[in-house]
Amino acid sequence: MKPRYSPPALLALLACCLALSRGYTLRSSVSWVVSSNDVVEDADLSEEVAPALLVDGAGLWKQAYPSPDVLADGVESPGELVKPESDGVARLSSRLFSYRLEKVKKSAGGSPPPHQETARTARYIAHYSDWGHLATISTLDKIKGLPFGNIFSVSDGPLDNSTGVIYFYVTPMDNTVSDLKSNPYASLTFSEAEGEFCRQMAYDPEDPRCARLTLTGKMVEVAPEELTFAKEAMFSRHPVMAKWPVGHKWFFMKLELIQVWLQDWFGGVSLIPLEDYFKATPF
Repeated sequence: MKPRYSPPALLALLACCLALSRGYTLRSSVSWVVSSNDVVEDADLSEEVAPALLVDGAGLWKQAYPSPDVLADGVESPGELVKPESDGVARLSSRLFSYRLEKVKKSAGGSPPPHQETARTARYIAHYSDWGHLATISTLDKIKGLPFGNIFSVSDGPLDNSTGVIYFYVTPMDNTVSDLKSNPYASLTFSEAEGEFCRQMAYDPEDPRCARLTLTGKMVEVAPEELTFAKEAMFSRHPVMAKWPVGHKWFFMKLELIQVWLQDWFGGVSLIPLEDYFKATPF
């Protein structure tokens, strides 16, 4: 015979269950943003950085990497998920970087030139790219004689003055500089995926419509009469470089072009004559 409980007994049993579960909160498996009122234990964060990370992690992403204008349907940009509680949060977030982001001028240009204008497209990419991939012939023991790639910050001039000549600020302590002492020839590759255009158009970086530019030539040290312009070109685009330690013996180099290789559409690549490249303008 099954036991029967009276309504008062059932209520007492329910109250007992609720009392036992008071210390527990059910949460879904989906991640959530921690508010400023929540307590995070075992966090290994400094007092200055922690508030920025905990209060506004999404805002930090938006500050460092602005979201593109075009996103997938129904997808919110990271910066829209959580709004910062105060301006102080943004100031704390900026301490995570080596320099304050607002001091750096935005280097993205307008819309790319029509793909048929290959020389202008090449100049556009060379001017508005802040960094590129430099390939040299390695002098490292285990890969001596093999290709070796490295990332470098670059500039072909201040934002309002494009030259088409790519400048570098390098140190003898870099393996790539050692390579160049042995063999000064190198190839520098840029991708339009560095900017916002390919993201906005949903182009994969390997899509031919997301342009790629490879400049091949001889890396040489900048002559004394050209140093003032090289310094302006690099430091106006990369202001933090001016504060790099002098003990590393930084110096300026540039790439003397031999070939301009461009892929910016379907149907093959373009080898742009140097005369056409230097006559074109990215603006």
